[in-house]
Amino acid sequence: MKLWVNGGLREAGEARISVLDHGLTVGDGVFETMKAVRGKPFALTLHLERLTRSARGLGLPDPDHDEVRRACAAVLAANPMERGRLRVTYTGGLAPLGSDRGSDGPTLVVALGELPSRPDTADVITVPWTRNERGALTGLKTTSYAENVVALAAATERGASEALFANTAGRLCEGTASNVFVVLDGELHTPPVSSGCLAGITRRLVVEWTGARETDLPFDALDRAEEIFLTSSLRDVQAVRSVDGRVLGETPGPVTTKALRLFEEGAAADPDPRLG
Repeated sequence: MKLWVNGGLREAGEARISVLDHGLTVGDGVFETMKAVRGKPFALTLHLERLTRSARGLGLPDPDHDEVRRACAAVLAANPMERGRLRVTYTGGLAPLGSDRGSDGPTLVVALGELPSRPDTADVITVPWTRNERGALTGLKTTSYAENVVALAAATERGASEALFANTAGRLCEGTASNVFVVLDGELHTPPVSSGCLAGITRRLVVEWTGARETDLPFDALDRAEEIFLTSSLRDVQAVRSVDGRVLGETPGPVTTKALRLFEEGAAADPDPRLG
């Protein structure tokens, strides 16, 4: 396995960054994860745009899109596989211990792993912890992911594969690594980005291609929903079978089935979509 580290390909066993990299010591970094099929990443342009927004939100220099594209192409070519999980990580780079940044410039790492086929449905739980819709990192895809690790571990302990958060106002927000859509009275809704959720790439495409409404929803909308599904770059559109042990009806339901079809058709028509 070969990775891209700061300007070139390295064998996985020889790939190195400093133990004083700010991404490691204080989580000062951003990242993107993409699905790659037969060496082609999906929605690369949209992911690069979000990588830049996240970097600016942390005050990091804009990543060089041309360099990231070269790195992705090199890693994909060096590690041929049918389905891959392509990750771009961009950090504050070498820095002194503490919150102050150093002057050596950012670190760029691109890595690829096998991506197994996902199950058709997911069981999810809700967790008591909340997303802060007014925090400094709200809406940024940062490497500060420990909160998600804790929530996902709680889900795994209860036999689920995802955990869903409310925000501090008690409104439906998102999952640890997914956006959530609900069907209420036959209409498709998803929380707005003002809820504190990440502006997911797949979420954005599903809203565009299905006409889903961005709606401020109470957390207990999960109890009333006729259908629920998750979206993410690795899940695509995945139907939810149960929430906190409450099994929904037919899974996937008709609205979810239509959303999945529209997403598959849209993705097949343009593997690097650009939306307004």
